[in-house]
Amino acid sequence: MSMWVSHRDRTFVQKHPGFEIVPHPDHSRLYHIELDNGLLQTFFSSFRDVGTQALEYVPYKRFILAARLEELFGASLGQAIRHILHDRQSGGFTIGVQGQTVDPEDYVKFGTAVSHLVGTPNFDAMTGTYYARFTVKDTDNSDSYLRQAYRLFTLHTDGTFVEEATDWLLMMKFEERNAVGGESRILHLDDWEELEKFSSHPLGSYPFTYKSPPSKNTSITVKRKTFFKQNNGICVCFIDQFVYPETIDQAVYLQEFSDSLENSPATIAMPLPVGQLIMLNNGFWMHGRAPFEKHPELYRELMRQRGIFSEV
Repeated sequence: MSMWVSHRDRTFVQKHPGFEIVPHPDHSRLYHIELDNGLLQTFFSSFRDVGTQALEYVPYKRFILAARLEELFGASLGQAIRHILHDRQSGGFTIGVQGQTVDPEDYVKFGTAVSHLVGTPNFDAMTGTYYARFTVKDTDNSDSYLRQAYRLFTLHTDGTFVEEATDWLLMMKFEERNAVGGESRILHLDDWEELEKFSSHPLGSYPFTYKSPPSKNTSITVKRKTFFKQNNGICVCFIDQFVYPETIDQAVYLQEFSDSLENSPATIAMPLPVGQLIMLNNGFWMHGRAPFEKHPELYRELMRQRGIFSEV
């Protein structure tokens, strides 16, 4: 049994009218939220005639989804989700459609409702709207690890090469066929045994240059410190593919930093079932993906949203 099981915090474990928060079965810091199936069906029925194009074109309709979710399950659902994401001891949860639908449009609506209980998603330049749907297949000519199935997708945070803040990340699985491996790999900073070593290093507060590849559809160059303080806790900003060091010493620091993350026993691989999403605080959680086993008909589709916390 992992030594990190000792971090199990039951602060938010509670049964509410319409939903229950339980400890996550695969990670001691996460929670899982179980919803009433009848209320879920009512939610999807409420928006049967609302297409995802309407959500893309009319931003306020996204909040209408969130309002309906709170109307059905209670204001305590949104409160619990926000408190979990802000809680340094946790900062993450999973929730899903629980088999009540297999329609990808319903998946977008559900993920949108959940994200808008928390805040506002950033514009995703890769797709030109507030969310991205992308596939992982046997072959791909992508210029990043995002779609390359058989590579280790190294631990990173999102939003490193955009100007907006990225407080949270949501990933939802839409479909999966012939997939072995490819588990989500996550690491909470406070479980990483070398946090002090790398965060206190002089280069830990150096503003590195980040640039994105052509597939991201943005040419912005930004400066980001690897470690910074927020709410009296150490937070991180890093992705190995898009950071541009200027010296050998900087490159060595970044390589050793990434190697330490990847080799940490606190980095845990966990499954994400189809129809379920994981939402994480992007400040103190890092995430990546294990390689898939080779299969000529491998297929996985995911949705990504990432954005800022609401101030109210």
